[in-house]
Amino acid sequence: MSILSSFNIGVSGLKAAGSGMGVIGDNISNSGTNGFKASRAEFQDVLATSLKGIDGGDQMGAGVKLAHIKPVMSQGDVTRTESITDLAVNGNGFFMVNAGFGRAFTRDGSMNFDKSGQLVTGDSFPVLGFSADDKGKITNKIDPIKLGNTTINAKATEEAVISMNLDSRDNVEKFDLANADKTSNYSTTVTVYDNIGTARLVTLYYNKADNNVWEYHAVADGKDTQGGKDGQLYEMATGKLVFNDKGLLQEEVEGKNAFNFNKGASQGQKIKFDWGKSIKEGGEGLDASTQFGSKSTVARQTQNGHTAATLTSLSFNDSGILTAVYDNGESRDIAQIAVGKFENNEGLFKMGKNLFKESKLSGQAAVGKPGEGGRGEVLSKSLELSNVDLAGEFVAMMGAQRNFTANAKTLTAADQMLQEVLGIKR
Repeated sequence: MSILSSFNIGVSGLKAAGSGMGVIGDNISNSGTNGFKASRAEFQDVLATSLKGIDGGDQMGAGVKLAHIKPVMSQGDVTRTESITDLAVNGNGFFMVNAGFGRAFTRDGSMNFDKSGQLVTGDSFPVLGFSADDKGKITNKIDPIKLGNTTINAKATEEAVISMNLDSRDNVEKFDLANADKTSNYSTTVTVYDNIGTARLVTLYYNKADNNVWEYHAVADGKDTQGGKDGQLYEMATGKLVFNDKGLLQEEVEGKNAFNFNKGASQGQKIKFDWGKSIKEGGEGLDASTQFGSKSTVARQTQNGHTAATLTSLSFNDSGILTAVYDNGESRDIAQIAVGKFENNEGLFKMGKNLFKESKLSGQAAVGKPGEGGRGEVLSKSLELSNVDLAGEFVAMMGAQRNFTANAKTLTAADQMLQEVLGIKR
């Protein structure tokens, strides 16, 4: 090994130490970058020659080289925020976006809706997710997440679901529409909606027709009906509820059913009344309405109509589902965040702007829904911070500085030796 070789070795050490310092500096500069993943410089020795052949013996080194810059893919701390579009993956996986070069992945969940209602990253890359159909059911189709219309049209009531008990101790009553309150055993009201979203009040009268048979009559005030008179009841639907000797719902029998509201509503609107899954329909009885020897009462009552409405708020749940809430109380799922996971996260290729790209080392992304197949959950109003350990980086910086200084000393010493050689006189 000559003195001149020492210069090459020292230069390689300076270069490697400088590269290591560059990686450390990049980590420190991104300690406040959301979702940033630190890197670690790894080095290899360089072999110059073997003095005694390839089978062994003394081997001389020729310095060092930068072998690999390895990403540190551990999870950063998660902090809470006040923005519903701030998201964090808690566990394995990456958000998926449409970048300028194609599909990319990120842990940076600082997102927002642009002027077109599309969910984008800070660099305006569209965020991808599973879209919902017109009824709010999440599909398996992956598209950019977009709000769409911020209003929903009115929906006519098509079904009213009622869970109740009718008192088996009541006497048989013959129903008279003109004197409904006195000729019925029990009554309750339900608000339904016509096709243009107008709320209509419907009263359900129940009268015991036989020991295990009840009739129901759905009526409205005549002022709300086509051809009706103010102050007079207008019958729109009838039917029977048949119970067995155990007080369980045996059968529902539908009779007349045509709701003719006025003031522009479509005529002949049908509303299905459902008192639960009867035994005839395969039910077990207790999950439906009953006829027991206790006071008549309604336990639960819902219907599926609503007025036209405007968007008032948005929210994400832990499954990454984006839900819109409207001023009429309705809510509708819009989309679900897609999460991609890899066999080897460390094999991902950094693209800058907090983005990663698939590589041969990482394997292809297995894209799915949060919380499924080993993918992490999505936390709303949260951000994953940088995973840079500042204390560790400062320690590494001091080590890199000492390494650089030591290699500089190597060059200085080799230079002094060379000067002595050149100064030898005959």
